[in-house]
Amino acid sequence: MTTQQLENSVQDKNSPEYWDEVPNPAEMSFFDHLEELRQRIFVSLIAVLLSAIACFAFVKTIVAWLEVPAQGVKFLQLAPGEFFFVSIQVAGYTGIILAAPVILYQIVQFVLPGLTRKERRFLAPVVFGSSILFFAGLAFAYYVLIPAALKFFIGYGGDVVEQLWSIDKYFKFILLLMFSTGLAFQIPVIQLLLGMLGIVSSQQMLSGWRIVILASLILGAVITPSTDPLTQSLLGGAVLMLYFGGIGMVKLIGK
Repeated sequence: MTTQQLENSVQDKNSPEYWDEVPNPAEMSFFDHLEELRQRIFVSLIAVLLSAIACFAFVKTIVAWLEVPAQGVKFLQLAPGEFFFVSIQVAGYTGIILAAPVILYQIVQFVLPGLTRKERRFLAPVVFGSSILFFAGLAFAYYVLIPAALKFFIGYGGDVVEQLWSIDKYFKFILLLMFSTGLAFQIPVIQLLLGMLGIVSSQQMLSGWRIVILASLILGAVITPSTDPLTQSLLGGAVLMLYFGGIGMVKLIGK
């Protein structure tokens, strides 16, 4: 590359038009897009299925780990095959987690051709941050929310009734709470995307703090399958912290 070509390349990268361009745009018909989407969904489903089958081989170990927050409560199988269907649920949810890198890769590859250079610069941090926050949400639910909720239920009426729980109901409770919390932890990512696209500024996000506090309380009540105020307050407080943290990130990128 000559000196003149190098200077032109630097000038191009410094121009707004360069970053707003879609590099190497590919012409595809609507049906081609549908076919590509179908293939990527198929690959993602295969990845989830294979991961779930692999998890099913170790499902008893996973179940034992998920029973730890129950603090020694005895579980009952109230119907024939109940534990078998619980095992399938646990293997399915765990399989989705293990297949998450493949699913994310398929999503990125599908949307990448339509992104500008500027948008592509933020793609890797957004995907990485979203993954970290999702697993942080799972950990927060497992180590904070679930023990708090179960402690409340065990303590309330523990001197009146013996704690014997349906294993099916227990796992529906904790799996729903863990995954819904993981999704709730995506709030900063959504804020960052809205800020990068210029839809909402950090100042606008901050000005609606009263509505956000009310929404966090409602979200905590809706997401948590339990009705105890402690679990709802913990999740609502976490949502608030994530929201204000998202405002800080949007402000850092100058939006």
